[in-house]
Amino acid sequence: MDLGDRVRIERNGTAYEGVLMPSRRENHVVIKLDNGYNIGLRIPESQLTLLEKGQDLKPRGKDKPFGKKAGLPRVSILSTGGTIASKVDYRTGAVTSQFSAGEIIAAIPELEEIANYNARVIYQILSENMRADYWMELARAVAEEIRGGAQGVIITHGTDTMMYTAAALSFMVKTPVPVVIVGSQRSSDRPSSDAAMNAISAASVATSDIAEVCVVMHGTTSDEYCSIHRGTRVRKMHTSRRDAFQSINQPPIGRVDYLSRQIQTFLPYRHRGEVELELNDKLEPKCALVKYTPGSSPEILDYYIDKGYRGIVLEGTGLGHVASNWIDGIRRATESGIPVVVTSQCLRGRIGDLVYDTGRYMLDAGAIEGEDMLPEVALVKLMWVLANRPTEVRTLMGQPLAGEISFSTPMPV
Repeated sequence: MDLGDRVRIERNGTAYEGVLMPSRRENHVVIKLDNGYNIGLRIPESQLTLLEKGQDLKPRGKDKPFGKKAGLPRVSILSTGGTIASKVDYRTGAVTSQFSAGEIIAAIPELEEIANYNARVIYQILSENMRADYWMELARAVAEEIRGGAQGVIITHGTDTMMYTAAALSFMVKTPVPVVIVGSQRSSDRPSSDAAMNAISAASVATSDIAEVCVVMHGTTSDEYCSIHRGTRVRKMHTSRRDAFQSINQPPIGRVDYLSRQIQTFLPYRHRGEVELELNDKLEPKCALVKYTPGSSPEILDYYIDKGYRGIVLEGTGLGHVASNWIDGIRRATESGIPVVVTSQCLRGRIGDLVYDTGRYMLDAGAIEGEDMLPEVALVKLMWVLANRPTEVRTLMGQPLAGEISFSTPMPV
């Protein structure tokens, strides 16, 4: 028998049927049941019977063209991989990127009630493999689709680094149409998958009036609604819950009711056609995000300075602090022309380095306050500012460019 074969296991008078999966324990067999869950049983105590040979995994082909329905808007789907474009590989038991953009549409027929689609694969990776040159390539692809007449763009993406990509696109692309990033916490072959609801809600936003880069994901653990998060305000706050994504220091832009597909908005947003398309697709990759911990050595800063990094974001404690023995390292960086932007590990709230002596010393050493930006957003923004407007770093890091800073941070909602 081979992995992927359909088998029956009988044990103590009870029969289980499913697909044979890899097992990491000797003398154990694992099968995926029809309900999507896996069970493992000891082989000596179980009788295993082959029911059907599995299908060989076929390589992904090109996306087939989809029929067009009169009166529906045109939306482009750009696939980058991730769990929403994944399923279980029965050779390994791991979730792998195996769906193309077109296959996602074919698997969710409700999508074709909302828009006409062009599907395009940009790359097919899990999101931990994202890097700056991929973000730049994706920004160019988004701009190309908009120039080609797309009335909305959906990007399928892995959830682990989705907030970095959302921030990068927010700074690189000023868009006149919705640009919606969507993913799923659970692959489409699991009964509890959030892929279909997230994708349908994303299509609803892509055809709406919200002309911003945003992230659309489950708003609760139930299938009630999806939240629409601004691309520079969103963070993954749980490893596996379906409602892992939250807006930080700002409410979501709005929500999409799953059943009615109606959109309710909570914040002002840029409207469709309000701006002309503008692409500034350069990023400086040699920037670092450094998390300060009690007792950590300031030699960490020396490493990045000596390695020729162009910018550093410090994730400090509380209002944005590091130990006093880090001050000289900050000064060395800034005097070497390396901007040091200070953010907080607290995530909610804003930097306030004038409250305590340590913060004042950091400012005297040349540190730049990150206001109420998320640390990863500050990192991506610094990468963008250094690549596009390097003489204005100190000014621009304190000004909102894509909704990433507010000058009055609200209480959590």
